[in-house]
Amino acid sequence: MSDDIDRASEREAQLLEDALSAQARRAGLHGKTVHDSARHCRDTDCGEPIPQARREALPGCRYCVRCQARRDGSAAGRRP
Repeated sequence: MSDDIDRASEREAQLLEDALSAQARRAGLHGKTVHDSARHCRDTDCGEPIPQARREALPGCRYCVRCQARRDGSAAGRRP
């Protein structure tokens, strides 16, 4: 049973890596590294730190989740 769980975990990790790579290619970020990402949000009204996990998931990112969502026009970026 443990082998099945290990294989499932490995498969899940591979699927996540593949999805993030595909997302980075679509966003034009293929080949960029986490070092290309901003450490703080580039929005002039924000400047909040960008979490390491976001910088790893989206190399080359320049905005925090809230500011990026606002720039994209999604509800997640709207302030209450």
